[in-house]
Amino acid sequence: MARIVVVGAGMGAMAAAARLAVAGHRVTVVERSGTHGGAVGRWERDGFAFDTGPGLLHLPAVWRDLFVKTGRRELAECVGLARIDPLAEHRFADGTAVRVPAARGGAVQALDDALGAGAGERWADLLGRARSTWETTRRPLVEEPLLAGEPTAVLGQDPFPARPRGLLRRRTPPTLAALADDGLRDPRLAAMLTGTVREYGCDPARVPASAAVLAYLEQTFGLWYPAGGMRALADAVRERCAERRVEFRFGTGAARVLARDGRAGGVELADGGVVAADAVVWGAPGLGGVPREGTGRFTLFLALRGARPADAPHRTLLHPAPGGPAGPTVRVLRPDDPASRPDGAHEAVTLSAPAPPQGTGPGRADWTAPGVADAFAERLLTAADAAGLGLRARLLWRHAHTPADVERDTGVPGGLVPGPALAGADGAFLAAPNTGRLPGAYRVGGLAHPGGGLAHAGMSGAMAAGLIVEGPEWHGST
Repeated sequence: MARIVVVGAGMGAMAAAARLAVAGHRVTVVERSGTHGGAVGRWERDGFAFDTGPGLLHLPAVWRDLFVKTGRRELAECVGLARIDPLAEHRFADGTAVRVPAARGGAVQALDDALGAGAGERWADLLGRARSTWETTRRPLVEEPLLAGEPTAVLGQDPFPARPRGLLRRRTPPTLAALADDGLRDPRLAAMLTGTVREYGCDPARVPASAAVLAYLEQTFGLWYPAGGMRALADAVRERCAERRVEFRFGTGAARVLARDGRAGGVELADGGVVAADAVVWGAPGLGGVPREGTGRFTLFLALRGARPADAPHRTLLHPAPGGPAGPTVRVLRPDDPASRPDGAHEAVTLSAPAPPQGTGPGRADWTAPGVADAFAERLLTAADAAGLGLRARLLWRHAHTPADVERDTGVPGGLVPGPALAGADGAFLAAPNTGRLPGAYRVGGLAHPGGGLAHAGMSGAMAAGLIVEGPEWHGST
């Protein structure tokens, strides 16, 4: 039985801790804050409750597998998961709107009905090519660990298939934005693709065409909402760790990995103390874990009077006018969840959009400066007004959660939301490898391979645990 210290109590770190504990290791988690979950937090006031991080879950199989492998109770026995349908409602500046059903076949018909004949076929064709990308990259990009110094030439090439043109194949556009314009030939369809990918912390003008796989994953595997909000999932994982006798030390920050006999031998704490260990799993910023790509995200919590309309979709994306004044794609989340509101005569709604990270340099914003957060909040409410959602008239109060708050809560510089690892661009969009500089040191969480997002963080935990339990020859789950 080895002694293992896990730095951070985020989702990837707890996933690793639970798997290592069930394998018989003695696991201690040190966390600088006073709680678990990392970015998966909860903010409450006057009986209203809001998720401060991800609002929806994709690829729930990652977390189902964790619960199957670490205890008797499966995930469904610990947290109720519901697949949202429609997948999203998209509203455009020209007044058109389309609700995309969770079923792919229904999506084709809905797009034809709302955007004109042929729209559904073009969308289906692009997602079909994204499926090929997923099949090519699934194992090396999502299921297999990335080791320090390991060649990444395969993942450096963009596998998104070129579109046939007669007997030839056209060159794949270099970015997702270019792919959307080239393959969808409708600014509204293009906005659907780029707006979806922006939700994952990706800039469509920078990421390779392979990022279209994110839209494919949504349409194929769905988006899911846990009863009680995303925090309920974090609480269930924390409870599973407790069942496996993982020790948690909150309010305990780690400064660095200590070396002993040429390998990781524990961590030095922020207060100068030491936790000795045979292996270290680092799930916090540091140890090379700085996002190579990502963006900030501004979130606005709305407490509304009046019941939630029965026909309100869970998720709506409000797209700015193409070619008009620059504006963000605004996401509106309206969960039909009694745990989110004081009673049936009120509604909790969350607006969010990509935003500059916290800071004072180029491309950043000081969200702590007077008026900055209020001005951005007004932009989001104005977008909701223009889309006809009627939220402002029902407003009791609002609260902004800015990139500065994310930086404070998670320790990630600037409050950046790291995007998932992507194939292409010579590996520029890969996250830090799962192994560290020292033997016996491992990385997990959104800053490690396979990158940001709850499913990816969960996989990073599985990768670190697999490497520790099975050894460096382990090549991922089957």
